Amino acid sequence: MIDEPVPVAAPRVVSLYNAANALTVIRLILVPVFLALVVASGMTDHDWRVGACLAFCVASATDFVDGWIARRWQLVTSFGKIADPIADKALTGTALVLLSAYDVLPWWITVVMLAREWGVTALRFWVIRYGVIPASRGGKLKTGLQTAAIAWYLWPFPEPVDVAGPWLMWAALLVTVATGFDYVVQALRLRQGARPGS
Repeated sequence: MIDEPVPVAAPRVVSLYNAANALTVIRLILVPVFLALVVASGMTDHDWRVGACLAFCVASATDFVDGWIARRWQLVTSFGKIADPIADKALTGTALVLLSAYDVLPWWITVVMLAREWGVTALRFWVIRYGVIPASRGGKLKTGLQTAAIAWYLWPFPEPVDVAGPWLMWAALLVTVATGFDYVVQALRLRQGARPGS
């Protein structure tokens, strides 16, 4: 009796047009909208600052939701893998630069945070041949703290409630730097473990 070949299931094709990617695109579109609202506010006008903060919060919320949708319903695409981190860094980077440009946030904090963000991205590309550096719990905490701190700076809180913003930003800065070092260690271990004879 000749064994019949077992049919191999065709790989699942995920459409580019799905909810996760749509949310990522919305976040990208909201970046220039957010920028325009901050510029219109001059970081002094109450109503425009509220609008800028809401736009930032909505855009940030799509970051948490699109990843969950992509994993929950297996809607991960090459577009999403590239566009999602670009959208994240564009939103956060724009917010930090604007806050520093309006003398709300010291420039050195913005430089340190952006250097860490782009440095980790470069590390991931550096070790992509050997493996993937997954997002850690610390990285997720960093994102949450950065989002909360930026939103606090944007919203026109009265005194003394507004003093919470700098405290949140300092916490975000510490976690940002700490997780940056952790990603460096992970990258070095990945490359070392992939060496022949190791």
